[in-house]
Amino acid sequence: MDDNKSVELAQSQINKWEANDTVSIFNGDRENAKQYLNAVKGLQSAMQNFISQKSATEKLIRAQFLMETAMRRLQREFYHILSSNRECLDPESVSSHSSSRTSTISSFSDFEDELEDELRVTTESISEVERVSIAAMADLKSIADCMISAGYAKECVKIYTNVRKYIIDQGLYRLGVEKMSFSQIQKLEWNIMEIKIKSWLKAVKVAVKTLFYGERILCDQVFASSESIRELWFNEICGEGATLLFSFPELVAKSKKSPEKMFRTLDLYEAITDLWPEINSIFSYKSTSAVRSQASNSLIKLNESVRTMMTDFESAILKDSSKKKPVPGGGIHPLTRYVMNYISFLADYSEVLSIIVADWPLPVHAPLPESYFGSSNNNKNDHETSSSSSPGLSVRIAWLILVLLCKLDGKATLFKDVSLPYIFLANNLQYVVVKVRNSNLKFILGDVWISKHEAKLKQYVSSFEAVGWSTVFSSIPDDPTADITPEQAKKIFKKFISSFEEAYCKQISWVAPDPKLRYLIKASVADKIVGPYKVFYERNRIGLVTACGSDSVVRYTPENLDSFLCDHFSLGLEM
Repeated sequence: MDDNKSVELAQSQINKWEANDTVSIFNGDRENAKQYLNAVKGLQSAMQNFISQKSATEKLIRAQFLMETAMRRLQREFYHILSSNRECLDPESVSSHSSSRTSTISSFSDFEDELEDELRVTTESISEVERVSIAAMADLKSIADCMISAGYAKECVKIYTNVRKYIIDQGLYRLGVEKMSFSQIQKLEWNIMEIKIKSWLKAVKVAVKTLFYGERILCDQVFASSESIRELWFNEICGEGATLLFSFPELVAKSKKSPEKMFRTLDLYEAITDLWPEINSIFSYKSTSAVRSQASNSLIKLNESVRTMMTDFESAILKDSSKKKPVPGGGIHPLTRYVMNYISFLADYSEVLSIIVADWPLPVHAPLPESYFGSSNNNKNDHETSSSSSPGLSVRIAWLILVLLCKLDGKATLFKDVSLPYIFLANNLQYVVVKVRNSNLKFILGDVWISKHEAKLKQYVSSFEAVGWSTVFSSIPDDPTADITPEQAKKIFKKFISSFEEAYCKQISWVAPDPKLRYLIKASVADKIVGPYKVFYERNRIGLVTACGSDSVVRYTPENLDSFLCDHFSLGLEM
């Protein structure tokens, strides 16, 4: 088209809509928007030709005036579309439908045909909000393309930034994201800080997956024609809020540490780790590297905080001075309950803990015994069955439990009776093994670890029998069927009854809270006592009655002994 005709056509379109200032070009018949944008495109082409023609100064001035008028109008249209379509352009709506639905709208010159095709294809499969959203994004893109091409990018992005930054900032505010200093974090009581952490955990998912993701889609679509513009202004809109959001975990990580803060710290680490692919993708621009750096720094500080708390936890076990007196009846020590409950909760975070401890060796002064897991081959196979944890985590958890068991060995020396320490150690080791079996610890430590400690448990039971019941066992002849005199039988019965009553009365207040362990102890003792005693009893009772005229010395029948032993170790709270 002739340049003069292009100017005339542009003037006709511009004047027409200036006279209808209250009516939007982009409402109603979309042919109007197409004609207006094509007229501006023609005007821009004519201006470029006028610039090369020294004699066309007046024509250029006239065209420039028309272009400025058109740009002011497009600015108003741009603002109107952004403002009037806030609901369908909010990040949740934008992020709910694929950006591919609008990615085919390539330039303002052909946006009408492609938009109509897009809407026709998707009308039946999308909601009204999505349909309006797609249309609004296409309109914004066509205006942005036109203004950027005409050299009015600054005016366009200023309007876009003012509107969209307010929406993002308000969204973060409603999610409870607030600016806090380190001193403010330090002064918070733990219950208040925990509330804020829970709030942040909910907020970060919405912020990343909806707010920032939706804004990235919208920004990429609207400013598809200029990578530098969309990079710069996406950072302008979201950078500050995102940096503020990801600074909170770092402040928490730097605050005063205590065992109770471990699990919330792991929650923060897990949240960022889970969202890292989205964070890296949404804030992939060079201009948004500060956001990625802040999220990365928070991960580093959280990592350090978890390691510090694990070290402090180990130290607390070693320094524990609770229950300086022996636990009544050789029951479960409070330290055992506390440590194993804590470690079983840690096992629920095995995936992130595996990352945290992967390159963190045990202290030089605390080598793990080579025999602790068993042979190296068994240990390797055992770890291979544990898909949710690394060998590093397995060793770290195993070491903490070993520290506990060593501490319990020391506490066992507080008992005056030589057999009660074995009941104490058996009770506590049983508690440990049961906790491992009934939690995710079984996947971290594996079957070999459990088998080795169950074998150790049986050793404690055997040691208890050898020390606590040895006099009872030895009072029965090795061969209970041997021929002996009634007088010899009488002495044996008296010795047996005396040693049995002494052992039984001494142990009457001892406890075995776990029913399986209690059964194991009673069955093992009964097997070594009741059977041999029954043989001896049946072999010598009648002879004793004939010789003495009474069996009063035979105070207990085999059934009596079995009944006594069934009631043995029945005290204590269940686990």
